[in-house]
Amino acid sequence: MAARNLSVADVILQKMESPVFLYNDNTPISFTDDLPEAVDVTIIGGGVIGICIAWFLRERGYSVLVCDKGRVAGEQSSRNWGWVRAMGRDPDEVPIAMEAIGLWEQLSEQLGPGIGFKRGGIAAFARNEKELAELEEWLPVAKQYGLNTAMLGSEAANDMISAPQGRWAGVMHTPSDGRAEPFTAVKTLATALQARGGLIREACAVRTIEQQAGNICGVNTEHGYVKCSSAVVAGGVWSAMFLRNLGITIPQLAVRGTVARTAEAPEILSGAAGLGDVYLRRRQDGGYTIACEMVEHFIGASSFRHLTKYIPAMFTGSDIRARPGKDPTQPWFFSGKWSGEDETAFERHRVLNPNPSAKALKTMRKNLDKRVPELNGVAFTESWGGMIDAMPDIVPVMDKVESTPGLFIATGFSAHGFGIGPGAGKVMADMIAGDQPRYDLSRFRFGRFSDGSKMRPGPAL
Repeated sequence: MAARNLSVADVILQKMESPVFLYNDNTPISFTDDLPEAVDVTIIGGGVIGICIAWFLRERGYSVLVCDKGRVAGEQSSRNWGWVRAMGRDPDEVPIAMEAIGLWEQLSEQLGPGIGFKRGGIAAFARNEKELAELEEWLPVAKQYGLNTAMLGSEAANDMISAPQGRWAGVMHTPSDGRAEPFTAVKTLATALQARGGLIREACAVRTIEQQAGNICGVNTEHGYVKCSSAVVAGGVWSAMFLRNLGITIPQLAVRGTVARTAEAPEILSGAAGLGDVYLRRRQDGGYTIACEMVEHFIGASSFRHLTKYIPAMFTGSDIRARPGKDPTQPWFFSGKWSGEDETAFERHRVLNPNPSAKALKTMRKNLDKRVPELNGVAFTESWGGMIDAMPDIVPVMDKVESTPGLFIATGFSAHGFGIGPGAGKVMADMIAGDQPRYDLSRFRFGRFSDGSKMRPGPAL
């Protein structure tokens, strides 16, 4: 018997009652719409980007089908830090991120507490004058877009996080930035999308995209064929593998991030903050989400294939560790091309649920206790790993594929996807509808990896 669709209230109740927030292969299926004969747009991937694209397409009256091989928001879209920020982003992302913050706020007002959005501000604390100067280098970007970012001195910094005077040299603070709850936000939005007539099918891998006279004409899923004139690849870390079967290469790699949550704890800040070597966000349940910048890439064939494009990013300050290990999203784990009749790696790996890094957890605990003594002894009640879809310049691809009319790519958000999700969804909906872009999207074009452009890394992951 098919599992019933969860209402928004069910989602919130599930969150409050369950001590474990992660999706896995055993998580009950919530979205079981029958496959239609035809839709205007099929979206491959039910993460925050895919669901947001579908939301804004439905707003325009398009018929949409979202297919996910596993669960809606089952991977990185529910495993991220939950920051919703414009501060510190790549300059070309900032206006889209600013719009996304406003959209998160609207969605929260419209859909209720399942979104978990709050404008609590985001702060980047400096431990010394050198770090303070590095933060100040971003201020011209804030000024360019009219963002309310400000540099505050030592006294204000220490007051902001209830720290003794002298602990912090200063802070960069953006009051309009906010936070949301990854575990419930995307699923809440998906439930509302379904109520608007959007179709969603979990445990339904799209195997191939079909073309007729060079144009997109439909998709083959593991459960049948669906006609469509447009398809969007928004598969997160799986996008590169899927696209390679179409003869399209993007230099995307998967990196593992580690995150933890604490038990309920005193409120020392209402938003989110970077403390140099540890990051924390106030949660809706009264605890904190804790993370560090250390991420890990499992070495495989793609590591060497795309090495030269990633060299510039090695000097951006990202703490990316290369290590041996198996990454099922690397194409060499699935030999050769496949057809719509073949079982694929997408069906054999429904939900990526990697173990967290023990080293990262140890680092997070040590640095949290050092930077925020007020949280000493507050337990980590759960920890998890998530696979991030990284690009060599640390900004996403949001573009159409000129050689294949009707095919669009929205992937490689490099750990920024959750916060920018609604903004990116609206950008892609505009693009699919053929509207004039409201932003300069040249930074995010698909062709930048093959037209000789020099890689210009954005801010670190």
